Formats: sequence, structure tokens, C-alpha cells
Amino acid sequence: MLDKSQLEEILNEVQKACGDLAEIFIEESNSTAVACEDDKIEKIVSGTDAGAGIRVIRGKEIYYGSSTDTSLPALKKLARSLAARQEKENAKTELSPTLSKMPYEIKMRPNDVSIDEKVAVVEKANKKARSYGDRIKQVTVRYVDTNQGVTIANSEGAYVEDQRIRTRFFINVVAAKGGVIQTGYEAPGASSGFELFDQNDPEEQARLASERALMMLEAPHAPSGTMPVVMSTEAGGTMIHEACGHGLEADFIMKKTSIYAGKVGRKVASELITVIDDPTMAGKFGTYRFDDEGTPSRKNVLIENGILKGFMSDRFNAKLLGIEPSGNGRRQSYRNKPVPRMTNTYIARGKSDPREIIDSIKQGLLVRRMGGGQVNVTNGDFVFEVTEGYLIENGKVKGPVRGAILTGNGPKVLETIDMVGNDLTFQTGVCGKYDHAPVSDGQPTIRIPEIIVGGRA
Repeated sequence: MLDKSQLEEILNEVQKACGDLAEIFIEESNSTAVACEDDKIEKIVSGTDAGAGIRVIRGKEIYYGSSTDTSLPALKKLARSLAARQEKENAKTELSPTLSKMPYEIKMRPNDVSIDEKVAVVEKANKKARSYGDRIKQVTVRYVDTNQGVTIANSEGAYVEDQRIRTRFFINVVAAKGGVIQTGYEAPGASSGFELFDQNDPEEQARLASERALMMLEAPHAPSGTMPVVMSTEAGGTMIHEACGHGLEADFIMKKTSIYAGKVGRKVASELITVIDDPTMAGKFGTYRFDDEGTPSRKNVLIENGILKGFMSDRFNAKLLGIEPSGNGRRQSYRNKPVPRMTNTYIARGKSDPREIIDSIKQGLLVRRMGGGQVNVTNGDFVFEVTEGYLIENGKVKGPVRGAILTGNGPKVLETIDMVGNDLTFQTGVCGKYDHAPVSDGQPTIRIPEIIVGGRA
């Protein structure tokens, strides 16, 4: 790894190009993946990926290059290739290390856990899921851990070193009967080590996924029409992430392709709604001390009591918008330039008892799990699949229904929510925006008084 003086030498090469900002991002990432399919371990992969990316910002232009060679000569050569104009002959960068006081406790580092133990976790889940009988047609189980070390420095003097350790476990169960196919899925993950399984027993995760697949296999089709919907806290924050969160990222704001552009200080949601993005939350999958530009992480209140307060930004878009960087500059690896991304995004707890929310529904739908969907960031229109839903009749949760689809407009839904629970649950995920980044999304139980549900009439 390069030392401080060598990083300064590289940055000085770039600064000669008269750029507004020169930055270097060096990464070394160790990972292990175990995959089980067709009732056997199909793949065990461990490896290291290392490299560096250099970025130059000049006004509204970005120049970016990356290399797997992190030696000083190689990175100076890359820097010179980006510094096309030699105008600042006396450019000089002096780096000042920044330390974080944010705790990031790892109890069982994945590198200290044997491959056999990781394989055992996967095999336990696979065996448990397949114990549910002949209707279980396919079981896929995966274990993944990553240990990412980064060094970030820029021409403004920022210099940070950080380590991010994440562990995740997936199980997907497919059940079939009489031409009907249903799936059950669980995917816990955390910014933690192998202690993830202290609270996420692999056999219990397999039970949840298997029983959901079998239950939905027997469920009748959901009714269609406009009706009230209760979204359980167990549904996680898919709605807030897709239908609202991306519209609050600064690159969409800068391009004026977001419905929230130009609306800071205005009411954009129900007064019961507060939306927060917080990469400082202990243990969550989207947690970090510094973003991928070296900006310290911080809690960002995006919407407060229905009023739009601000956006998630990286350095580049923050400067163009005339706002402060929020610590949301993220990238998949050294091969990618940073862009504004969500981290741990959620609707804050309200005051209603979740039971009271369900009691208030005469005829409607309870959503416990959300699947995939599509969202138009420009206007907020969305379509989401419901993977676990139940009818509500006269305040009572009845049997499950399958095939429900929610159709609506994210901002309008936020404006109409009229009950917010005092609970809060997060779901782990990976956000695909140009590249991929680990995130967590959460919400309390909420009541949407009216939304279009697609099903079978």
C-alpha cells in the first residue's frame, strides 16, 4: 500500500491539470462465497481483488481511470493520462489524516472462520428446506463475506483509511404443485462478521422461506381493485427505497429528472412521514465510517414531518447544486466512479400500535413481503409484486392470497399515508444503480388508505 507522501505525489501530478478536484481511491477486497444448488455444494470461491481509481473533476466534466497495478509508477502514469493540460506547475497537496470515532465492532472476523464452518451453514439450511417434502422443487443457498480495505485521498487534503466487513446469507426456495409455482426467500446480512448467525440461525431462515413458499402455493388469487393496504414492518423499505429514495439522490436532482427537484422546504408527504438515510447505524448492511470519497458518514434527514429537507449527495453533484456533501458518494469498486447512493434508508417510527392499524381496515390487503418491481424516477410511478399478502376483513387478518401487484405513485402514496406504526424492521439488499452497493431499507407498519391492487377479479 502506498504511503502518504506517495499519494501526495500522485495527486500533485493530477493537480497540474488545473482540475477542481483530484482524487485517488485504492482498494483491496477479500471475499469468500459458498453456493449450494441441486442438493450439493456447487461452488466455493475465495479471492482478492485489488486496484485503484483516479478521478479528476473540471467544472461539469469528470475524467476517471482505474488500474489493477497499484505501484507508484503505474498510478503516476494513470494520473498523467488524466491530466491533459499542464497549467498548475506549482500544484501541491498536503494530506491530513481523518479518523472516525464511529464504532464498527466485529466479533468473529470471517477470515478467521474456516471454510468448513461456512459450508456447514449452507448445508444446514439446504437440508432443512428440503425436509419439507416433494413439493419443494428447488433450493438455492449462498453464503458471502467481504473484507474491503480502502484508502482515499484528494487534492483538498482529505486522507482516510477504512475497513468494511460484511456478511450475508441467502436462501431461495421454490415450491410447485399442479402447475402453480411459488417462492420463499430470506436474505439476512449485516456489517458484521460470522456472528451474523448468532441472530440468524440458518435452519430458521430455511424454515421461514420454505413455509412461505408452501403457504403461498395453497393461497387463492388476490382480488383486484382499489382498496386500503397495510404494509407490515416485515415488508422492509422496498417502497421507500424504490418509489422515493432514488428521487432524493442528488444526481437526479441536478439533472432535474426527479419529481423532488426544486421542492426543498415544501410539503411532499404526510406530516406523519419522516424519511432518514443513515450510514452510521450499527451493524446495518449499508453502514460505513466514510463514504467512497472519504467524506465522514452522517445521519441525513431527507423528509421531516412531510417537509422536504434535503438530498443525498456526493462531492460532484453537491458542488453543482451548491449544497454540502452528505457522505453518500458510493461505488461498487475501484473500477467505478462514485455517485450518490442510499445507505440505510427508512421511514421513522410513528405513534400508532400496529394492531390498531389492522383493526381500522374493513376490507383490504396486508402486505408482509415485497418482491421485485419497476419505478419511474421522473414521476414516481411504480409497480411492485407482493410475495406474501393476506386479506383483512373487519379488522381481522384472514388467509393468504397470491399474485397481488401494487400500482401507484410514490410521492402520492407518501402524501396519503394516514397511520404510522411504532415498530420498525429493516431488510437487507443490494441496490443496482449503474453498479451495485449494499443497503438496508426499513419502515414501520403503515396504512395506505387507497391504492390500486392488481390481482384476479
